[in-house]
Amino acid sequence: MHAPERLPVAHAPRERRSPSRGSDRPRRRHVRGLRRLRRGRPRGGPVPIVLRGQGDHEPDPVDAVREPHARGRHPPARRRHGVTDRHLLSLLIPAVGGQGGGVLLEWIVDAALADGYPVHGTSIPGVAQRTGSTTYYVELSTERGRTEEDDAPIFSLYPVPGALDVLLAPEFLEVGRSIELGFPSPARTTVIASTHRLYSIHEKIATGRGIYSIERLHTAARAFSRTLIAFDALALAREQGTEANAVLLGALAGSGALPLSGDAYRGAIRAKGVQVDANLRGFEAGLAVAARAVGAAGGDPFPPPDAPVTQSATSPDTERMTVGFPAKLRPVLHQAIARLIDYQDRVYAERYLERLRPVVRAGDLELSRVVARHLAVWMTYEDAIRVAQLKTRAGRFERIRRDTGAQAGEIVVTDFLKPDLDEIYGVLPYRLVASFARWAERRWPYGRPALGQHVRTTTVSGYLRVWLLTLLRPLRPISYRAHEEHARIDRWLAVVARCATWDGALASEVARAAQLVKGYGDVRRRMVGHFDRVLETVLRLAEREAATGGNFEASRSLAARYRTLVLEGPESEARAAALAAETLARL
Repeated sequence: MHAPERLPVAHAPRERRSPSRGSDRPRRRHVRGLRRLRRGRPRGGPVPIVLRGQGDHEPDPVDAVREPHARGRHPPARRRHGVTDRHLLSLLIPAVGGQGGGVLLEWIVDAALADGYPVHGTSIPGVAQRTGSTTYYVELSTERGRTEEDDAPIFSLYPVPGALDVLLAPEFLEVGRSIELGFPSPARTTVIASTHRLYSIHEKIATGRGIYSIERLHTAARAFSRTLIAFDALALAREQGTEANAVLLGALAGSGALPLSGDAYRGAIRAKGVQVDANLRGFEAGLAVAARAVGAAGGDPFPPPDAPVTQSATSPDTERMTVGFPAKLRPVLHQAIARLIDYQDRVYAERYLERLRPVVRAGDLELSRVVARHLAVWMTYEDAIRVAQLKTRAGRFERIRRDTGAQAGEIVVTDFLKPDLDEIYGVLPYRLVASFARWAERRWPYGRPALGQHVRTTTVSGYLRVWLLTLLRPLRPISYRAHEEHARIDRWLAVVARCATWDGALASEVARAAQLVKGYGDVRRRMVGHFDRVLETVLRLAEREAATGGNFEASRSLAARYRTLVLEGPESEARAAALAAETLARL
């Protein structure tokens, strides 16, 4: 019998057994004798419960007996055997595997028991890899001391939507998930959350930008909480050499949401006996952050994040290269030039600027900004040479060592590579492999053979195996892949320039179509096919509108709609192709 179910308590005398099933029994009314269990055995007498049926009267919900603040709305309840009137505090920890939610639950339960509070904790396992959340739930009585067995509080196994006292989220998206399920309440819930993000599967597999808006999560967290304490617990934990769950435990203690002493939490950490010193450091750091947030008078303890600061290049050579370009465009150009030089060389960066100058001379700053950004990304396409360059950099291994905390120990890095036939011959000179590439296209029109391999780049042989590919970097400008990519880039720029003579907004939409060119192997071939299709369809429709004196609204709408559908994912790509086919059929 739990308050979440809001089962009515019967006034009629309880029955020792279920009623007979004869025709004289009350219709639609089923009385059952429920007994409380202790260690698997029944204790005390049966608890009278009337299950709801049509026409049943519900005189006193259990909440009226259990919660003191509800008594004013109902007649005073008699003392009933097995029903507690203690006030309980509820705490929910929504987490996924590897975040330490189970340890955090044990710390809280142990701290409550050490302080003498009756407490109950449970967990409902979810699915790993962010496809499901493991729910850890705690209920704690606000009255200390050991009670008689018949007067012990009755705890629930599940949280009640809208009746949650504390939401302790190890990752910020879990706050949004809990809000969607209706657990936090702005009149009751203290939300303590780490603001770092571990992207979910749905965010990672999206063709376009599938990351949930952090600003919307901020707004929802403030709207559905009585008190909000949110900070980057993972970054703070890394500074202290511990994990985020210890920092969040300190934040819970500093919030004052539970009537537990700080020494009880510290004792629970010591009793656990795992990384005691590091966890205590994290606990104290979280305690200090929460104390500052709670003590902030009238201030928002969780201000929205500042916009990322763009660092302008200060190299005199870069400044000379961007002379003549608009000042508002130079921050983008500085980043693009640095990226292109790192990718190939200075001559390659100058080629980028030469391609961009005709667009800038047209005078449309927004179009210039869109083209500058997408052109730089496209010209630094990731071929096998670029992948090898990124995987053999010393900074990569330093970052892995820092993130894993293996300061002095040996690390083993295994790279899972699966280049297909296009990526293998794509790094070779165009004249050498062009005929073979045409034959491969006819032989395998729907997918090329791939060579899967696992390479340990922390060994000498594995490192050299990948690093040798970087020696082909000088041959990249004459490679087959470069020939194909730059031919498509030139065609894209030509269509953008032609559309700019008709309508600036249409030219910007065509420029944004470069977002479709992404991925590896079969994915990239599929996305390139979409890019070619939208370019052809929009150009033909725009020519038709130019000939008839239209305002290019249909062309702009088609370009934007097609791009949006493709970026929604594979499920919407068929709709995008049908949209293009329908448009061409009408021309």
